[in-house]
Amino acid sequence: MTTVQEAPPATVPEEIRVKHRTHWGWWVVTAVVLLFAAGIVKTLITNPNMQWDVVASWFFSRSIIFGLLRTLELTVLAMFFGILLGMLAAVMRLSPIPILSSVAWFYTWFFRGTPLLVQIIFWYNLAALFPTIEIGIPFVGPVFWEGNANAIVTPFLASVLALALNEGAYMAEIVRGGIVSVDPGQSEAAAALGMRNSRALRRIIFPQAMRVIVPPTGNQVISMLKSTSLVSVTSMPELLYSAQLVYNRTFQTIPLLVVASIWYLIVTSILMVIQYYIERRYARGGRRELPPTPWQKFKRMIARFSPAPTTTATGRA
Repeated sequence: MTTVQEAPPATVPEEIRVKHRTHWGWWVVTAVVLLFAAGIVKTLITNPNMQWDVVASWFFSRSIIFGLLRTLELTVLAMFFGILLGMLAAVMRLSPIPILSSVAWFYTWFFRGTPLLVQIIFWYNLAALFPTIEIGIPFVGPVFWEGNANAIVTPFLASVLALALNEGAYMAEIVRGGIVSVDPGQSEAAAALGMRNSRALRRIIFPQAMRVIVPPTGNQVISMLKSTSLVSVTSMPELLYSAQLVYNRTFQTIPLLVVASIWYLIVTSILMVIQYYIERRYARGGRRELPPTPWQKFKRMIARFSPAPTTTATGRA
């Protein structure tokens, strides 16, 4: 009678950490950078012209918070309509119908080629070009509706139109690049299964293209948040213009600009964290290992400075 010996349980190998050899130049560079950073921080803290007490008194004021909320509102609306326009323009650009692809190309060419500030001023002064806005059938049909352009195109609507149309042109190229990055065999396989182009685009192409679309879209959201400051030329009380209204009365220009800058930094930092986790989610299908979270990076940094565990080699006779 023979007995079968059970195999020993598999052991998980310990993580191999590679320790780079330090160089004296690293310490020199670190010391220089820390010295300059300490000097900048000391200057900002000790400079009496910064007036940090004024910054603290206006940081949560009603006018600044109202401007911040208006900035967030403009960002959300402009990005929402910009993404919709971008997706539509990208699909039109890839369409085999020449008129659709030509219109989409002209749209992206025009709104990417003209400055955003010029577009904002143009929409704000639209009444100078069209005093009345009419809706009807061109050339032959009656007019179904007409209204005063000054009453319709308010500073808020002009700002949203300019930001959304400009953003849609950039999103069109981002979405088009994401669609083109998908293997053409995916579309051919969907067509072989009898799927319509619209269904294949929605169920197969777009989910795979999101890995390419999401990172630049996150950058566009952050850029849009900062671009809303340009609508201050229309007297729209967003964050920057709200700060301008205050320092025009109090002549405390630098502290109010510091208040606006800190709020921009806070919101953009939150958006960067959200963007990181969204990118991490869509990276699941394209990487063997997901990128580490900030907490995991922190633990690895702590483990890097901890002493390595000592292991003893054992042998069997």
